[in-house]
Amino acid sequence: MDTIARSFLSGLAGAVALNALHETVRQLEPKAPHVQKLGERGVVKITKATGLPTPTGNALYATAMAGDLLSNTLYYSLIGLAKPPAILPLGAVLGALAGAGAVTLAGPLGLGDAPVRRTAATASMTVAWYVVGGLTAAGIFSWLNRLK
Repeated sequence: MDTIARSFLSGLAGAVALNALHETVRQLEPKAPHVQKLGERGVVKITKATGLPTPTGNALYATAMAGDLLSNTLYYSLIGLAKPPAILPLGAVLGALAGAGAVTLAGPLGLGDAPVRRTAATASMTVAWYVVGGLTAAGIFSWLNRLK
């Protein structure tokens, strides 16, 4: 398997871990981030700006989740740029940057920041979950590299 394939599979693993964590914890913890709301708001903005029909209800949620999974897969696939001693640190940095971006850019992008900044705990969980995604991508990339 070549580096691009290993990178993509690792990015997908990180994105799945991130989304599974977000979706599970928000069902259980009232202060948990609601990143899916940012995705849904983004879908609404994009469809309105492009004149495309705007999905609603479950279709809006599914569209937002698909976009989130795709964008996070591509982002976490950057792990493929790391050489072995730097894989885990790069995974942590990628996650921390994505989490910080979610917390600081949602408002300026017009998506509202309450879903990721309602409380200090919400903001901390947002960053932490993205770090988990980055570390998952790094762990899978390291493992796949050993298999080649």
